[in-house]
Amino acid sequence: MGLYGFLILASVLVTVASACSDGQCRFLDECGKDEDCEAGLHCSTCLPLTEGRRCVRSVATNQFKMMNDTLAFNKYAFLTTHNSFAIEGGFKLTFFNQEDSVADQLNNGVRGFMLDTYEFEGSIWLCHAPGGKCDATNKFRPLMDTLKDFESFLSANPGEIVTLILEDYVQTANALPTVFIDAGLMKYWFPVANMPKNGDDWPSVRDMLIRNQRLLVFTSKQYKESAEGIAYQWNYMVENMYGSEGMVEGKCFNRGESSPLNDMTKKLVLVNFFRSLPNQCGDNNGELINMLRTCYGAAGNRWANFVAVDFYKKSGGGGGSFQAVDTLNGKLLCGCDDIHACMCGATSGACTAV
Repeated sequence: MGLYGFLILASVLVTVASACSDGQCRFLDECGKDEDCEAGLHCSTCLPLTEGRRCVRSVATNQFKMMNDTLAFNKYAFLTTHNSFAIEGGFKLTFFNQEDSVADQLNNGVRGFMLDTYEFEGSIWLCHAPGGKCDATNKFRPLMDTLKDFESFLSANPGEIVTLILEDYVQTANALPTVFIDAGLMKYWFPVANMPKNGDDWPSVRDMLIRNQRLLVFTSKQYKESAEGIAYQWNYMVENMYGSEGMVEGKCFNRGESSPLNDMTKKLVLVNFFRSLPNQCGDNNGELINMLRTCYGAAGNRWANFVAVDFYKKSGGGGGSFQAVDTLNGKLLCGCDDIHACMCGATSGACTAV
């Protein structure tokens, strides 16, 4: 072996010897598998090939523990998954939008869930049916099974609040309330009668926790608010356009069902940022934060409370959707660019370096 070959071999051996593994790899360290990364990180497959695989974030910041829980619910931001149930795996003639289970999403800090509810073979299912008809090729899971995941989580975590946003295709009267009752979730239900209208703030998070009203459920069917006691989504929040049409740089406008984004009588703001054809790696990056800034202006200088994404753990580097929510909570809670820059108990704009 010549000197040049020896030097190359020595370099490779040093690199291998110094590589981390077994839960010791830190943020942006090179990795080979998820188990190499320390807690709160996973081994990303979305970085450019020149950068290899590196450990990136996989868990959201708990804004209540980082700051406090005394502010109105609409003063916080929450990571939300689009088609939360449409998980990779198995034979389906439809799209996948997430990579892990709803239970895993809850454990990783997701607090908003978009669920498509259908009637199929005598029960309520979660389906991704672009044609509006649930069948064996696009059904994912009985709604009851997923609701039991929410019940288990809320039972074990009395300091957490979960929001469900239902794209609702259930026609049978009271079928949805019945499945929530059977899943044991009504003890956490935030009643429609307590939801603010006409621009009033929501109750404080602490008040919601004390009253155990920790499950917010919204439906896309307007008549169900009076008929079944499920809040009609667009009575309480504004929402930008979904899909690729809503991802045009520099533009942020309401979807058809929502009132204009600057309607100040609706205190919650939902920003969608996902393509019509799901993209695993390309979207949860700086473009997401740029869109949040654009929608801030369109919503009457209001930061989003919910940011809905596909493949929430995937990003082209850095914090991805997790960093986006940290930015939102920083802006909402203290006026800083990151919640980790907020000085505990300080007034707005008092920020530290992150």
